[in-house]
Amino acid sequence: MEHLNLLLLLGAGLLFTGLLLGTLSTRIGIPSLLVFLVLGMLAGEDGVGGIAFQDFELGFLISNLALAVILLDGGLRTRLDAFRVGLRPALTLATLGVVLTAMFTGAFATWLLGVDWRLGLLLGGIVGSTDAAAVFNVLKSSGLRLNERVASTLEIESGLNDPMAIFITVLLIEILMYPEISWGPGVLLQLLQQFGIGALVGVLLGGLLAELMLRVRSNEGLHALLLCAGGATLFAITNLAGGSGFLAVYLAGLIAGNRRKGTSDNVLRAMDSMAWLAQSVMFLLLGLLVTPSDLVHSLLPGLAIALFLMLVARPAAVWLSLLPFAFNPSERTFISWTGLRGAVPIVLAVFPLLAGVEETMLLFNITFVVVLTSLLLQGSTVGWFARRLHVGLPPAAAPLNATAVEGADDRYLAQFVVEPGSRAEGKHLDEIIPGQARAVSLVRGRQLVEPEEDSVIRAGDHILWLCDHASQEQLGEWFLATTTALRRYYGDFTVRATVKVSDVALTYGLTDLPPELMHLTLDELFRNRRRGRPVVGDTVTLGQGLRLRVRALDNDHVSLVGIRLPKK
Repeated sequence: MEHLNLLLLLGAGLLFTGLLLGTLSTRIGIPSLLVFLVLGMLAGEDGVGGIAFQDFELGFLISNLALAVILLDGGLRTRLDAFRVGLRPALTLATLGVVLTAMFTGAFATWLLGVDWRLGLLLGGIVGSTDAAAVFNVLKSSGLRLNERVASTLEIESGLNDPMAIFITVLLIEILMYPEISWGPGVLLQLLQQFGIGALVGVLLGGLLAELMLRVRSNEGLHALLLCAGGATLFAITNLAGGSGFLAVYLAGLIAGNRRKGTSDNVLRAMDSMAWLAQSVMFLLLGLLVTPSDLVHSLLPGLAIALFLMLVARPAAVWLSLLPFAFNPSERTFISWTGLRGAVPIVLAVFPLLAGVEETMLLFNITFVVVLTSLLLQGSTVGWFARRLHVGLPPAAAPLNATAVEGADDRYLAQFVVEPGSRAEGKHLDEIIPGQARAVSLVRGRQLVEPEEDSVIRAGDHILWLCDHASQEQLGEWFLATTTALRRYYGDFTVRATVKVSDVALTYGLTDLPPELMHLTLDELFRNRRRGRPVVGDTVTLGQGLRLRVRALDNDHVSLVGIRLPKK
């Protein structure tokens, strides 16, 4: 009994310490996942804890279950609208991008380490995909508001790219173990099986899980547990069927999240706790599997491979993969830098170890160094890069709560408090209503006030809005205390997108614009320039530095445009 209590003390103490340090680490820009990883190493056999844990099979099992929960949570939070913006570029990055990254990194590793090309490519495949846990965690904890094109591409890519990385890893392990294997149609069939079965099971069983969740009336905690258990079951069924469980569970979460309607947002908060627990335990366990003294010989080559991956392989793969899509250079650069490596590469590094491939500890240790370097350098600088590259939107006030309206797609009841000094203070309600939004109630000094169109908004008012997702984002900008960032980002003037370019040219004295632009509305101008659906933050420059920036959308059309005058 004393032994069990000691194990309980160690496990609970490590988890508590990691969570406590994780909340502090985000304040100084260090990803909390890195804290858990380092804490696991410190508790290991070379650290102060002295815990000798080398059960790779148990670590592999727990990591897979944890990744299933994390991907399920990521799918639940991905809006279907985001797929219309980011699916094609994300799918290209998740397939072609992973292959190119694996090839470039594998070739460099083969040259640097002087190993067999198959072993070098195996290492490239292991570290070739971005990690959903790391990407979701860093983007969420950084507080960034990325433009929708970049955010949806990064999130969907991290949810979809695991099947390709697993396929490359398993294929190269087979080539190493059985050199006589032939590269025939069976290889392509195996790839199609991973994606096809994963997508089919994810959609079918995900739809079934969503319908079941809609009919089950339970408290939020039990609802989240049911979702996790259902997702883990679906994950196992897909793997047994020969498909990608990671893809299936992400798609299942996507379907369930977009059909949740009347499900309280408290369920998502409960799922957030589940995901935090999963990734905390996973990274602690992966840290325990590492023997720091064994990393000494792998440190320099691991750093070299990590830097090549971050500065050469990933950027080259991203720029080549995104050539057909309307991303500007800043967006491509940011997507290149935000290719974080995390638990998935470490889990994939266990594959050859369990299969008995030679020099597997070398692969495992180098992979661990690559992950540490990625989390430290990339994870801690995501916010800085977003600001430098201007892919982040200005800050906005978050709603006190937002609840999906049952029976109405993409409709929420969102409550905001009016901060002193915000744009909304002193305005009438009818002056700030964006897109598909309507004020439902107004609470002032604990008194319920009937909201009228001419009601003057005061600091401290609590306003409940019926709105869609896009309008909720716009409302957040109205109620934030500071307006300096908004003016700096959008400019001092805002016009409706139905205004013609000729009117803007006449107002600001632009005489050198091409004639074919003059008859266009600002909405048409942005749609023509972006070759697709514009997003908030898209920019067009007219004449001698007159900058136009999308400020709001309504039903996929630009509705408001910010104008910034040229600097003198």
